[in-house]
Amino acid sequence: MPTTATPTHCPYCALQCGMALSPLPTGGVEVVERPDFPVNRGALCGKGRTAPQVLSSRVRLTSPLVRSGGSLVPATWEEALDRIAGELARVRSEHGADALGVFGGGGLTNEKAYTLGKFARVVLGTSQIDYNGRFCMSSAAAAGIKAFGLDRGLPFPMEDIPRTGCVILVGSNLAETMPPALRFFNELRENGGTLVVIDPRRTKTAEQPDLHLAPRPGTDLALALGLLHLIVAEGRVDEEYVRERTTGWEDARAAAMAHWPEYVERITGVSVPQLRETVRLFCEPEAAMVLTARGPEQQSKGTDTVGAWINLCLATGRAGRPFSGYGCLTGQGNGQGGREHGQKADQLPGYRKLDDPAARRHVAEVWGVDPASLPGPGRSAYELLDALGSDVRSLLLMGSNPVVSAPRAAHIEERIKSLDFLAVCDVVLSETAALADVVLPVTQWAEETGTTTNLEGRVLLRRQAITAPEGVRSDLEVLHELAARLGVEKGFPTDPEEVFEELRRASAGGVADYSGISYARLAEGAGHGVFWPCPAETEGAGEEVGEEVGEEVGQRVEEGAGQRAEEQAGQRAEEGAGQRAGEGERQAAGTPRLFLDRFATEDGRARFVAVSHRPIAEEPDDDYPVLLTTGRVVAQYQSGAQTRRVDELNAAAPGPFVELHPRLAARLGAAEGDPLAVVSRRGRAVAPARITTGIRPDTVFMPFHWPGEGRANTLTNPALDPTSRMPEFKVCAVRVEKAVS
Repeated sequence: MPTTATPTHCPYCALQCGMALSPLPTGGVEVVERPDFPVNRGALCGKGRTAPQVLSSRVRLTSPLVRSGGSLVPATWEEALDRIAGELARVRSEHGADALGVFGGGGLTNEKAYTLGKFARVVLGTSQIDYNGRFCMSSAAAAGIKAFGLDRGLPFPMEDIPRTGCVILVGSNLAETMPPALRFFNELRENGGTLVVIDPRRTKTAEQPDLHLAPRPGTDLALALGLLHLIVAEGRVDEEYVRERTTGWEDARAAAMAHWPEYVERITGVSVPQLRETVRLFCEPEAAMVLTARGPEQQSKGTDTVGAWINLCLATGRAGRPFSGYGCLTGQGNGQGGREHGQKADQLPGYRKLDDPAARRHVAEVWGVDPASLPGPGRSAYELLDALGSDVRSLLLMGSNPVVSAPRAAHIEERIKSLDFLAVCDVVLSETAALADVVLPVTQWAEETGTTTNLEGRVLLRRQAITAPEGVRSDLEVLHELAARLGVEKGFPTDPEEVFEELRRASAGGVADYSGISYARLAEGAGHGVFWPCPAETEGAGEEVGEEVGEEVGQRVEEGAGQRAEEQAGQRAEEGAGQRAGEGERQAAGTPRLFLDRFATEDGRARFVAVSHRPIAEEPDDDYPVLLTTGRVVAQYQSGAQTRRVDELNAAAPGPFVELHPRLAARLGAAEGDPLAVVSRRGRAVAPARITTGIRPDTVFMPFHWPGEGRANTLTNPALDPTSRMPEFKVCAVRVEKAVS
């Protein structure tokens, strides 16, 4: 183990905060701050600070487990791998390749995600692969591709946020989901900018802004359309920008004009004066941003909803200009990279489409296989889980816990139990792993080297800082061994750098082009990462606004100097004026800022998409009169499989709760802490009452980190967005009643 601190990154959210791990005399490591890393500047939340506790053999798996006589018992690696390979071969022989399912995770490194997708298609020959990142930002990805021709969470670095004039933050409680990011929004306000937060709850984030809008859950689409209506009516459209840099405006405008302010007020509950004030705050500065998160995205109309917010940016000339634009705050640690390199049902490495013949030829050549041998697109995440035990008879699962995290979770749990065979690779014995036939203990972040891609599209190198316990192997070793047992001796290396070198070739020329990135380059200087796209032939030269230009433009934007400053910046960027728009920012490699020159569409123009409001999939009625929305709390992460094993985090957030308004509590006769039953058409969950005026009277909130009777996803609706296939996690109809003990 190294004797000095090893620079690395937090294993949790998509900020991928910089940290260092220093060895302790008693064994193990402790977290040391890295103030130089620009995303968090040394700041860490409680999850990041306590992350090394999950490395302990006291809480993590250290031996393969095999089901015998109804119980999981320790086994050797050879026994476990032989059983997995044998069962996969048997199911394929008896039922065909598509009876084999593979389910990945947004926490897997780029190398693991890439290899898992290759394994599914080359070794197993199955189309049935997807991952839990489908539940993260797939709606934003689909909308971004429609509008811009490219999906990257943020098309600019986080450092640009304090230098814009206004941010509209839609459906994000980042004060709890990614606390170190809050400083950028505080700096925005210190610099004279304004913040508008849109959330049905008065969260810790919603306590910060200049304006908080609390729409009825599921009405974000109508809200965005109402704002665009006002922008048109008040003459705030940037006509020159719309004419020169976009297409589709006439249809989008016509759709928005059908959503007049009073109509939108009735749908959303947001008053007309608040709508007008939002438009004023957004349109008066020279630069502004819209940032979305799971609130508007985890809906059965999430793609259209995000598209409507993008339309707002396009109509006002805010996309593809300095310190302006639309961005998505990705949730999972490698949610961005995880979908770029092949574990998504319809994609190949480099964000290539699986049904594109040219893409298939390119990737097949890198893999040394016939393009015709590659299966076509498969089922999306929920549809794959729903098919378990029927069309899909066995499942190999890595880095996910759908028993807690999937919508309609009780149903998905039953589907998993009905499988012929389930193999799980994980760090801990999650609720899903506990149902498996074979469980393999695999290395985690500090025990292995690999890359991740954060919410900015910044590719980062996580370095191994500690040796894994005896009996633990990496996911790459698992896939190598299984491939060999299934007759593929080559093409599945165990060295992550060797995998990354192949990933570079496979991604070359794709939308997410990593070909100009290498481990050596990621380790250079302060190790601040490289932004994709980064083609090998350009090495990122001349892609962005230079330091001098950025300083000048930033100052003039902040002082309201007007459109001319932005036009000059764009012209000078086109003339190849270097990089750097952030104060004190080192020259950043790759492409930190997208679209300054043109959008990634065939004609270089952004596309408006005409959308209209439609109801949520499940409106309240007499039997289920209340709306449920779900989300996270600061001390837990995702399904809680790891964070629920840390004492400090459990002390801060020991279990689920039902947040409700005092008026609803009074109707129920409920007091603080009383057990409440929340019932939907899919099941029943019970948790203590938490009474607050910070939520709408027609809405209740539950966090989704816990299994058992308080499992929020027992209740959630799997109604899917027709484009992204995102389930409607964020809103469903429920009734609330005092629980009978």
